[in-house]
Amino acid sequence: MITYDLLLPSLYHLQRTGVVRKIDICTMSTPRLKALHDSQEFHEAFPGQDFTPHPSLTESPDKKFPDLYKEVVAAMAPGNMVVVAVPDNLHYEMMMHALRQDQNVLCVKPMVLKYEHTLEIQKLAAVKGRFVGVEYHKRFDRRSLMARHAYARGHFGTFILGEAKLIEPYYYRSSNFQNWFTCDRSDPFTYIGCHYVDLVFFITRLRPVEVSVQGVKGKFPNGNEAFMWSHARVTWENGALLSVLNGLGYPDAAAGSNDQGMVLYCEGNRQTGLIFHDDHHRGVAYSYLEAIGPGGSKYNYASPDFYRLVQWEGPGFKPVGYGYESVASITQAIHRMESETADLEREAALKRRREIMREVDANGLIATPPNSYINELAIEAARMSVLQDAAPVRIVYGDHPHVELKRK
Repeated sequence: MITYDLLLPSLYHLQRTGVVRKIDICTMSTPRLKALHDSQEFHEAFPGQDFTPHPSLTESPDKKFPDLYKEVVAAMAPGNMVVVAVPDNLHYEMMMHALRQDQNVLCVKPMVLKYEHTLEIQKLAAVKGRFVGVEYHKRFDRRSLMARHAYARGHFGTFILGEAKLIEPYYYRSSNFQNWFTCDRSDPFTYIGCHYVDLVFFITRLRPVEVSVQGVKGKFPNGNEAFMWSHARVTWENGALLSVLNGLGYPDAAAGSNDQGMVLYCEGNRQTGLIFHDDHHRGVAYSYLEAIGPGGSKYNYASPDFYRLVQWEGPGFKPVGYGYESVASITQAIHRMESETADLEREAALKRRREIMREVDANGLIATPPNSYINELAIEAARMSVLQDAAPVRIVYGDHPHVELKRK
């Protein structure tokens, strides 16, 4: 879904602006490839553009190719970009393979499910001098950037209590989610709650120190059991508390494609501050003649903030929104790194790539392994907690960051 809804149209636009060249897409089987290839929306928005499918669209739709991506990546020239947009539990293996093949990586969130895997990816990326960017697109929302700017200047005080929610559509339960979003692999907090853990860290620079997640189980149409809902409590290093509500159950007939938002209360000098982000209804509401909205509803909150295709001065349509800007920023960082070092000798190029990587890490806008590692610690703690009926799990920092069950 993220490939159709954001990644491919963003890369198509970057292709026609000269940042991206050839696009190859690899999946386990042909049905999803064919849906992307035959999309009328893409043909209208990006006339004349296409991608190379792996496997070939002539292959049987029932045939599976689980390891084909390894061949496709191995055949790439060094220094290109591999986009990892697969179920969460597969990220680590694919990212490590891409880095071993001397490629840069753009990965959808969450990057990996264990902190030790973050360290391995970070170390290999540093050795190879290859960039790894994690697509936490809420960092690029102008509301987030405004809040980060004002918080750093003390205009809110110090975050002390908050609530965030992100409830995805019910129709996700009939999608490919039912084949991988099982209790042993993921949960709503890990999949989407991580957005708001990252966002609070991005705005306040406070680190989470304890996580407790209670999951509510249900069954997909194919019978697989999953955590359909979750309620998390995240404690931060200054004692602040954040409640995070997540689930796969926003009504398909309701306006908009999900329900999301965040409120943070802050303590100041004999007064309090407030950060309130309504990420659900952002001021645009349409009532269509036909049910064309997300989930098939007529009345919709059709916000352009995250992602929309709109007319521009060129052919077709272009993507706009902070989702596109996030993908573009990571891709352009890789393009800059490769462009600036293309004519340098091997060792000089490696040195310069590492310098650029450190610059991006220090800037803190694009999520990278060095500047967003708290996310993997929070997710590892969350997975431990939700599988043990909301047992509180501590995050320990220092020389050897790790997670551990909280002792009573």
